[in-house]
Amino acid sequence: MFMHSYTLQEGAELVKAARHTIDLSLRSPRFERKVVRDITKEFREMDGVFVTLEHYPTKALRGCIGFPIAVSPIGEGVVDAALAAAFEDPRFVPVSHKEFDRLLVEVSVLTQPEEITGAASQRYKKIKIGKDGVMARYGLYSGLFLPQVAVEQKWNEKKFLEEVCAKAGIPSNYWMQPSVKIFKFQTQVFREEEPGGKVIEVKHV
Repeated sequence: MFMHSYTLQEGAELVKAARHTIDLSLRSPRFERKVVRDITKEFREMDGVFVTLEHYPTKALRGCIGFPIAVSPIGEGVVDAALAAAFEDPRFVPVSHKEFDRLLVEVSVLTQPEEITGAASQRYKKIKIGKDGVMARYGLYSGLFLPQVAVEQKWNEKKFLEEVCAKAGIPSNYWMQPSVKIFKFQTQVFREEEPGGKVIEVKHV
């Protein structure tokens, strides 16, 4: 459950901060995060946050990085996540300025992950597709999917758990192993309708 529910205006400010951060970084080699952090300093809630970049209009993924556990206030976290999504996602080359003008920016605010307890083989029953994201941890291995991924990929609950284990680098059926910790969380998602355009709140259920 969210300790703090964000308004559409607040969500729009977070999305704009993410875009502003990437844009400034591309324009100036001397860019300092403090410039944008000062703008978002009123956002002091300790919430996890992910920034997702997608091609427009295809919505093909271009970068997605974030922090499921807040290590700083969200106003700072969204700046760090935006830079990481644009320039540090190991699946992609860094975003160029020309390309960025054609990318959508999305910000997901996360609740505190909650461990799913009980019989390991029955954990899938405690997940609601479209509402819950999932995270798997096994020693040094970990993987996470935001709630919207299962909707977009048309996965059921078991497939969702199999895929998050695969993303963590462990066998897909390990979600049934008691030694693997499975967590669920919820999100508020705010995204642009077009690059640099109007921001909306996205509902997946």
